Amino acid sequence: MTTFLIGFMGSGKSTIASLLSADFVDMDTVIVDKIGMPIADFFAQFGERRFREIESQVLQELTTSGRVIATGGGVVVAAENRRILHESTAEVIYLKADFSELYRRISADRQNVRPIFENNSRADLQLIFDKRVAFYEEIASKIITVTGKSPCEIVKEIQT
Repeated sequence: MTTFLIGFMGSGKSTIASLLSADFVDMDTVIVDKIGMPIADFFAQFGERRFREIESQVLQELTTSGRVIATGGGVVVAAENRRILHESTAEVIYLKADFSELYRRISADRQNVRPIFENNSRADLQLIFDKRVAFYEEIASKIITVTGKSPCEIVKEIQT
């Protein structure tokens, strides 16, 4: 069965996906390979609309992969992506955390460059988060609260 992990940046999608399966797919990596440049560069050159079109193509291709997929935090922004996830037979797991916890994690993360974080104030990020929460909850077949839990505890909860 295909499993998609969704949630805001910093929620642990890639970490949890890697613990659930050594053969997991990082959707952003697949997109970067397809477009041949960093996502931030693609956004700047071609815009969000074109990026979301490619994201939808990749998402559709992965729905029947039978793998664990860590999505990008903004995958739920496009109505087409929400439709694809909703209509698929895949399990869609929302890794839910409160904004303060996510902001703390993102601020402390020196490995991942997140243009949306770098280019927006905390208040702007809060607004983006608030808009996405309803979308995450709408399409999730399972919601796992990750605040205050270790990655191992989260994986155990997903697997039960």
